[in-house]
Amino acid sequence: MTTRKLIITLSLVAGLCAGTSPANASDAEIAALREQLQLLTQRLDELEVSNRELKQSNEQLQESSAKTADAVASKSSSAGWTDKIKLGGDFRMRYENIDEAGKSSRNRNRVRARASIVAQVNEDVEVALAIASGSDDPVSTNQTLGNGGSTKDLGLDMAYFKWSGLENAYVVGGKFKNFLFKPGKNGLLWDGDWNPEGLGFAWSDGDYFFNAMGTWLESDSKNETEFTTALQAGFKKKVGENAKLTAGIGFYNFDTEGKGTFYGNSDDFFGNSFNGAANTYMYNYEIINVFADLGFELAGKPASVFVDFIKNQDAGQYDGGFAAGFNYGSAKNPGTWDFGYVYQDLEADAALGLLVDSDFGGGGTDVNGHVLRFGYAIAKNWNANLTYFINEAGENAGNMHDYDRFQLDLGFKY
Repeated sequence: MTTRKLIITLSLVAGLCAGTSPANASDAEIAALREQLQLLTQRLDELEVSNRELKQSNEQLQESSAKTADAVASKSSSAGWTDKIKLGGDFRMRYENIDEAGKSSRNRNRVRARASIVAQVNEDVEVALAIASGSDDPVSTNQTLGNGGSTKDLGLDMAYFKWSGLENAYVVGGKFKNFLFKPGKNGLLWDGDWNPEGLGFAWSDGDYFFNAMGTWLESDSKNETEFTTALQAGFKKKVGENAKLTAGIGFYNFDTEGKGTFYGNSDDFFGNSFNGAANTYMYNYEIINVFADLGFELAGKPASVFVDFIKNQDAGQYDGGFAAGFNYGSAKNPGTWDFGYVYQDLEADAALGLLVDSDFGGGGTDVNGHVLRFGYAIAKNWNANLTYFINEAGENAGNMHDYDRFQLDLGFKY
């Protein structure tokens, strides 16, 4: 028996018991009782309909709440993933003309493509992976176009961990971006594409800084193992109202005397002095470095001037080098521009030729001359750059000759 029928029956019995027996009840009383029962039945029907509608509404609300909770959880999970992972990279297309005395003029088109992914493991640790175009050259990720449109190579450009659990400092290990300070961002000692392989430590409190690095030129003991150390310390101070001076010293030690080349052909020492009979380096590179970089504002635009001096204490001659130059403007926002100038003189054994700027004088040491550069921001993250090298090479080797190089770049960042 349904609940509605039970209620009606009980109501009928109660009504009859409250008055007289059915045999003694008048027709009017029975009619009144029937009317009451009809009203009660109608009301119960309405309540059942209302109850069913309320039940359906409650089920729909529960289903909607579950979907909303799933969506919020999914969004939260997605947001957490995007917070932990950062993607980046750049692409550059270059036209280049090289005019070296005694050789035919050379024209070529090149590209450089780099992409990176950085994962935040926890609040103190990040791990990164980066790939780049080009060959295995330690100081270039350029890829020359041609060879019938053949597929080009990609290589491991960076792979490192970075721990920032110390106050104002971090430790990095693996193959990482060179964090040593370079005055004017110039490549007197280090090409911009060179990524050290080893361990590094960097500390800075805003006014003072200290950098230390150990990197392997060769880590396999079956070859000629070479572990290089680099130390750098300096300060950053305001000068007047709108200028900032960064200055410091560095010491870099390459234990190369009596060892063969670490990259390229067995007789390719990139301008450094070597023993031709044994094809080994003649000197170690125990380099003292003194530098200064002054940034300031001029006519409403950023400007800077810098000087950079090095001396190899182990070589008896051709052991010095310096660079000086300026930059003016900033090609960041669309329609803005900048230009710069550098004069550089790098003697044969002042620095390890393998790692210095690969464009200046054709790469390596025993080069000097000028660099002119102009940049223009075409649009957001899209720049055009002109660079002109007017250099002389081979003076210390007794084969001095002109070396000119022109580069036109279109660069994109993402």
